[in-house]
Amino acid sequence: MTDLPVYALSVRQPWAWAIIHAGKDIENRSWKHGNPGLKFRGRVAIHAAKGMTRDEYEDGADWIRRCGARCPHAADLWRGGIIGTVEIADVVRSSVSPWFFGPVGLQLRDPQPIDFIPSSGALGFFRWSAGDASAVPDPARWMLQEGRG
Repeated sequence: MTDLPVYALSVRQPWAWAIIHAGKDIENRSWKHGNPGLKFRGRVAIHAAKGMTRDEYEDGADWIRRCGARCPHAADLWRGGIIGTVEIADVVRSSVSPWFFGPVGLQLRDPQPIDFIPSSGALGFFRWSAGDASAVPDPARWMLQEGRG
């Protein structure tokens, strides 16, 4: 993909990976009425946030497994940059998708992986730009101690 969207949405891992690679068709948000993000439709870059705790990883990997996919090892998940694009088709408050737990869901379709591009993130939708690879975090000690497989 050569023409990348101007706007990105930062998502913590392993959820960002699941959007691009595991069929996650809903991105859950706690946004309230009036949040401008509720009106966004169209293609957006998916930014994998820098942060990821062990609990976040384990909870996400378990959910991903229940949805029929196998999550990569924590140390193998890119963090701190753009990992792909997806189209936001709608915003829903209920869904039969196994990925929905609300209260608001961005309905996603047509995920497209790209080669990783280091980039700083921000809350909500933001105009992203390529950054320096030195800002990409190294895996935390707990990520390296986990058994692979």
